[in-house]
Amino acid sequence: MRKSVLALTILFQFVLYAQNDDSCNCCTENHRAFDFWIGEWEVVNSQDGSPAGSNVISKGQDGCVIHEKWTSAKAGYTGTSLNFYNAGTEQWEQLWVDNAGEVLKLKGNRKGDEMILVSEEFERDGKTFVNRITWTKNDDGSVRQLWLVVGNDGTVSVAFDGLYQKVQKTKNR
Repeated sequence: MRKSVLALTILFQFVLYAQNDDSCNCCTENHRAFDFWIGEWEVVNSQDGSPAGSNVISKGQDGCVIHEKWTSAKAGYTGTSLNFYNAGTEQWEQLWVDNAGEVLKLKGNRKGDEMILVSEEFERDGKTFVNRITWTKNDDGSVRQLWLVVGNDGTVSVAFDGLYQKVQKTKNR
């Protein structure tokens, strides 16, 4: 009898805990700061409106990761990134890898309607640079991605300037 009561008590506590366990490891405001980028997108070059590619941005790992799948309008070029809020460093991080073997690591945070991520310094032709990518949430639901390469001598060049527009899904009749 005593064992049955103990077993029922443990079972009841387990069920009660399971019903009340609404904890979510990645449900803070900081973890949702980049959610404006989630969706299926057609991307055009901001300067002339020409097609740049398509991008599918989705959440995974119980909301802890934002996964990007890029397909360029130029045949044969694809890439993917994992984006996450690192609560330990209190920063967003991105790891980008493409099918050309290029790797880009970025860190930063959201400020207002912009997510700003920056790489560590790197050298090219004896000069030091950083990559600075800004995603801006626009009022119309689109997102602008501006990738600047900034030199320690003050030079700035645009690596990419794209406008993300949501894919309009059509219903079958």
